[in-house]
Amino acid sequence: MTRPQKDSTPDQAEITDDSAIPDVDGESGVDRETATGSDHEPAETDPGSDTEEGSSTSGLGGTIRDRVESQLNEKDSTTSVFANKDLVHPDTIIDANRIVGRDEQLDRIIELLLPAVKGGRQDNILQFGPSGTGKSLIINATAEEVATLCENRGVDFGVIRINCQRISSEDKAVYAMLQDVSEKTGAEIGIKKQGTATSDKYDRLYEIVNERFEAILFILDEIDYLTGNSNDDEPDYSRLLYQLSRATAEGDIEGRSAVAALTNDTQLIQKLDGRTASSFNPDNVVFPDYDATQIRAILEHREDAFRDGVLSGDVIPLAAAFAAQDEGDARKAIDLLRKAGEMADREGSGTVEERHVRTAQGKLDVDQAQKTINGLSAQKKYTLYALTSVAVHATRSLDSIPGPVAYEVYSYVTDSIDAVTKSDDSFRRYAKELASYNIISKDRSGRGRGRGVHNEYAFAIDPETVEETIERDSRITETEQDSLQLVVESQLDEFNST
Repeated sequence: MTRPQKDSTPDQAEITDDSAIPDVDGESGVDRETATGSDHEPAETDPGSDTEEGSSTSGLGGTIRDRVESQLNEKDSTTSVFANKDLVHPDTIIDANRIVGRDEQLDRIIELLLPAVKGGRQDNILQFGPSGTGKSLIINATAEEVATLCENRGVDFGVIRINCQRISSEDKAVYAMLQDVSEKTGAEIGIKKQGTATSDKYDRLYEIVNERFEAILFILDEIDYLTGNSNDDEPDYSRLLYQLSRATAEGDIEGRSAVAALTNDTQLIQKLDGRTASSFNPDNVVFPDYDATQIRAILEHREDAFRDGVLSGDVIPLAAAFAAQDEGDARKAIDLLRKAGEMADREGSGTVEERHVRTAQGKLDVDQAQKTINGLSAQKKYTLYALTSVAVHATRSLDSIPGPVAYEVYSYVTDSIDAVTKSDDSFRRYAKELASYNIISKDRSGRGRGRGVHNEYAFAIDPETVEETIERDSRITETEQDSLQLVVESQLDEFNST
């Protein structure tokens, strides 16, 4: 096959959304005037039509309004299995008596936040542990209680909270904090998101904080996602932590301030710039995995989210067992219980049963994968698409996907859509990151004496589902499928013959 010229320059900052990739609708070439009929007389409207009242839609059996009202009436006549559905939303801030297996962490966070109530110095906090182990739950619930205590004592204590998972830079993180404090205080943001220097955004953030609060807590969830430009020596989360942790000492914030950073990365401190590590200097609070017994207790403490008697006896044990197998993630267990209830409601069955939990488990796996894939940068999508192409289009049985084959397919895909083809090293790095998202798994494999070793990849979920999700990218659909299958087969042949 003809190999495209490789890009040997260092990786540039990756596109973290698809905004730079033309959308299929934007490429249609439909003349706007033709589409809107702006040069023609307006069509006569039948006085009896549903255009104004309900948006008539041909072939759908009535207006949209009719269909909405029909479903609303149907739901009104059906008793939901839920009594308080908010209790099975993982982001709901709950009372301390519902927190399970985190007494030590809860007491430590309370100890660290209490100085805000007493007018004392607040220490910075680093919470680390796997996903779904209660990091966000504990800090949010405790901060809420401290804010209430401060209010009762006449202390203006504020909490600014952002999740960095979908934020690509320090600049965007500062603006996200501005949006949060603006929503909570009613203060005008006062500056534009684009075209404004990051330093000006910091200044405006501090200005609002100084006007409204005597003490402030910045909660930075999933901070390890805030990496910024991969070519920079210092990650953006290090810069952000430096600025916030120095704000009071530098006089930018006139009152007391502290930062609580939440991460899955146990090595985060080692990755900080030396100045940042010294300035941030946090108290560490470790959150280990939940075990199956703890997860079951967590779900039992939220059982009153459902009406009495609607949960069959095996629902909570099964949901807890699924979550325990999935690295002890309590958030997924709660999601699973809610999804099972929603399925029971759609069926109108009136009870939540084991089959609802099993069906919900499969759907959650797919939903989570799709959410992760949609948030991938362009190059990671191309890497993943190459891997799925081998898994889906190979006519032979494959236990795993050879890395060298996947890279040649990646090269073909990027060349086909006129995208930059990165080096083999970059491809392996992207694949390694995909493995950390639990979309694929990676192993090293040897081929015998003198034949070297290579990476082998396998999918944790159905590769066809992954392929369908990626193909919603309008550029990926430009790849000719018959040719792609020929490339897959020829590369497998070549790999097996060497």
